[in-house]
Amino acid sequence: MRNVTDSFVSLGHWPSAGSFGFNTDILSTNLINLSVVLGVLIFFGKGVLSDLLDNRKQRILNTIRNSEELRGGAIEQLEKARARLRKVEIEADQYRVNGYSEIEQERLNFINLTSKTLEQLENFKNETIQFEQQRAINQVRLRVFQQALRGALGALNSRLNNELHLRTISANIGMLGSMKEITD
Repeated sequence: MRNVTDSFVSLGHWPSAGSFGFNTDILSTNLINLSVVLGVLIFFGKGVLSDLLDNRKQRILNTIRNSEELRGGAIEQLEKARARLRKVEIEADQYRVNGYSEIEQERLNFINLTSKTLEQLENFKNETIQFEQQRAINQVRLRVFQQALRGALGALNSRLNNELHLRTISANIGMLGSMKEITD
């Protein structure tokens, strides 16, 4: 094993002109090694890196496309919701106006019905007052008639004698007989 190490060490001291050997100068070898590694990576890794970047680009584009579609759908749903809101607001306004109109109509109907009822009650009151007045007048007439009849009967009884009484009856019977002949 020592021979192998010695041979590598002895290779490091060879002159670099025209022969192959190891350069033990770290700075110059690192730059060369780094450039070789980068060249190999670029040459062989270019396709892999390109594929990775293309895949990443496609995923980003797909995500953007999906986002745009979702955004479009959301905007469409928002417009539909706004249209429904406007429609509902219009219907609510119509219900409100119709409700106020119906309330006002009911109020007017109630006022008219109350006025008619009051008018009917007033008419009924007036008819009742007239009826009571007429009844009172009739009662007064009846009493006056009864008093007049009593007075007349009293006067007749005091002035009427039998002969006058018989003559009055005969005259009345005669008048009744003539009325019967006229009707037949």
